[in-house]
Amino acid sequence: MADITRRLGWRHLRGAPTAHIRHHRGGKLLHDGPGLSFWYRALTAALSEVPVDDRELAMTFHARTSDFQDVAVQATVTYRISDPAVAAARLDFSIDPDTGVWRGAPLEQLGTLLTETAQQHALDVLARTPLAAALADGVTAVRERIAAGLAGEPRLPGTGIEVVAVRVVALRPEPEVERALRTPAREQIQQEADRATYERRAVAVERERAIAENELASRIELARREEQLVDQRGTNARREAEEGAAADAVRAEAEAARTVRLAEAEATRSVRLARAEAEGAREVGAARAQAQAAWLRVHADVDVATLHALTGTRLAENLPRIDSVTVTPDLLTGLLSRLGARE
Repeated sequence: MADITRRLGWRHLRGAPTAHIRHHRGGKLLHDGPGLSFWYRALTAALSEVPVDDRELAMTFHARTSDFQDVAVQATVTYRISDPAVAAARLDFSIDPDTGVWRGAPLEQLGTLLTETAQQHALDVLARTPLAAALADGVTAVRERIAAGLAGEPRLPGTGIEVVAVRVVALRPEPEVERALRTPAREQIQQEADRATYERRAVAVERERAIAENELASRIELARREEQLVDQRGTNARREAEEGAAADAVRAEAEAARTVRLAEAEATRSVRLARAEAEGAREVGAARAQAQAAWLRVHADVDVATLHALTGTRLAENLPRIDSVTVTPDLLTGLLSRLGARE
């Protein structure tokens, strides 16, 4: 929309670079071009504003396929007004000289023209295409047919319109049909998922079996090694017992031999000692005999009183120590009686 300001009965218009302004006064064209800025009088001016930028027109319409199934077509047409003078002459792009607002609805007329033309060509191609083919390859076919139909439509160049691009966003059947069409695919996907789950479980079970077999093999190997270890320990124990027995036998033999040697040495020493003791006893006896004989020879010529005195002396030597002696009259009388009788 043009920017219009008021000054003392005059109007000033400032257009956008994407808006083509046409100014007529008295049937004469005074200003013609995009992005203009000028003064004018509202009572005598006839203004038109034609947009020359690219515009997007979204459209949605229903069509029927060859198997009598309804589909919804969503498309977008990009267009521009290539000849503003022709467009302004064919459509009402006039604006209010006081407000700059379009008096009519030219863009709606263009939209209706493009939508009906595109819909006609889309219906034509879909009417000869079954639903399955339309859903599979219909987007490309409909887009190409709409682009070709709009390019060959004579009304568009005659209105100064140029189609830049055509895009078909989607072709969708009715919800019930769409759900019915989705069911096989969903079932197939579910089957694939179930098969993948089964395969994953099978792989997991196989791995668990392999792990269990490895564990069992490890246990068997461990048991075998333990058996070998027990056998080796038994062999070692028997060997140690045999070696211990042999060592004990050797020690016993050595101890017996040592005992025998000690016994023989002790016997020899005992014999020698006995012989020495016997010899000594014999020599002592001989010496005692000689001494006794000499003692007897010495005392043979001694009188009896002397012998009694010597006997008392020897007896006194062999008696225990006497600290005190008590002599009673009876004992003294008897002793003196015996001494007198002997004299």
